[in-house]
Amino acid sequence: MKTLLWCLLLAAPGYSQGLAHHDFLTADETDQIKEAQEPNQRLKLYAGFARQRAELVRSLLAKEKAGRSILIHDALDDYSKIIDAMDDVADDALGRKLDIKPGLAAMASIEKEMLPVLQRAQDSHPKDMERYDFVLKQAIETTADSLETAQEDLGQRVKDVEARQRKERKALQEAMTPTEREAAQAADKKAAEDEQKKEEQKKAAPTLLRPGEKKQ
Repeated sequence: MKTLLWCLLLAAPGYSQGLAHHDFLTADETDQIKEAQEPNQRLKLYAGFARQRAELVRSLLAKEKAGRSILIHDALDDYSKIIDAMDDVADDALGRKLDIKPGLAAMASIEKEMLPVLQRAQDSHPKDMERYDFVLKQAIETTADSLETAQEDLGQRVKDVEARQRKERKALQEAMTPTEREAAQAADKKAAEDEQKKEEQKKAAPTLLRPGEKKQ
């Protein structure tokens, strides 16, 4: 068991802490995500975390060890949640008209790399596979779906995201009381005005010229 734990620590530093808390990210990984406010940075971080989990599964499957099934199960479950988190970040950024081509490329690269790893794990039919068969299938499906979405036409994906957001907003508004609806509309109006002010400030280039003075 000690050898297995060392394998775990070497494959994914800090991962044992994540298992203990049943979180799909370790405390250190969570801090990194919080610090990365830019979507492309977040997507690249998530992609790295996903690779760690998949590599951990591959490492654990390489040798039959007692007690490994729970570690494989949790690593696969965390992996799928990380892929879902990447898709959420991407959709949110596209909904805000942000350029995330580098992030999407990182996603697609990792998913292309990891999908065959997961498929080979399933095809090898390990003796303890029944204990993590469901999460393995889920990881494969999640990766395949996310990869397909990451590779689809970006313009069409933006349209799909916007349509889904409109539908969600409409459903939310319909569930609101009149007072809540008024407050939400006021908040949306203020957010739009703040965004417009930011755009106007960006367009107003700084200058050292005095009022009325022209460039020579």
